[in-house]
Amino acid sequence: MPVGGSRILIVDDSPEVREVIAVVLRRGGHETVTAEDGAEALRVFAAQRPDLVILDLHMPGMDGWETLERLREITDRPVIMLTAASDERARVHGLMRGADDYLVKPASAPELLARVVALLRRSSRSGGGEVEGAVYDDGVFRVDLTGRTAACREQELALTPLEFKLLAAFVRNPGVTLSKDQLMRDVWSDHTGGPGDHVKLYVGYLRKKLRAAEADDPIETVRGFGYRWNGS
Repeated sequence: MPVGGSRILIVDDSPEVREVIAVVLRRGGHETVTAEDGAEALRVFAAQRPDLVILDLHMPGMDGWETLERLREITDRPVIMLTAASDERARVHGLMRGADDYLVKPASAPELLARVVALLRRSSRSGGGEVEGAVYDDGVFRVDLTGRTAACREQELALTPLEFKLLAAFVRNPGVTLSKDQLMRDVWSDHTGGPGDHVKLYVGYLRKKLRAAEADDPIETVRGFGYRWNGS
């Protein structure tokens, strides 16, 4: 993913706010597309495939929370929540629900650009780190790390982007115990020691889908340490 010249989707119900943010980003060398509400944001995202989304929280109709959930069902591209809500509870709620960063209005132009560049660079590193053609296959599970597909006994698994990233972290390290902090870094690119419950929640989601396709649970909980992929 390019860092300079990236395409960024701005979602806000205020035309003035959209224009101010667009001007800042264009001066930083980025291309911008906009949407005035959540429903339009999903349509624009599907058509334009932006590299990053800046998402307002309070919008009529589909608000920022629901829009974030819908985006996380289809993509793991970075999302910055930009809102007037400054309380810690809202910030934690946003990060727990899949946002990559959270900025309070009015954010300064230098800070906004710095956050955008940092997330694009981080996303570029995580997206570009896969070895082309790398495939994990233990005879039961087959995970194509480049094509981002997974199957159990030749039956394709319907995984969200975050669930696939979690599965990829496990199959890259078979038999190795991965701590919650390590999974936060590898899957969520979180180097701040974020909430471990986030890991537990998504391991549960992934386990449910793997168990539906395979009787034995390949993910072992190593109490006090983390999780280990045992495969078939």
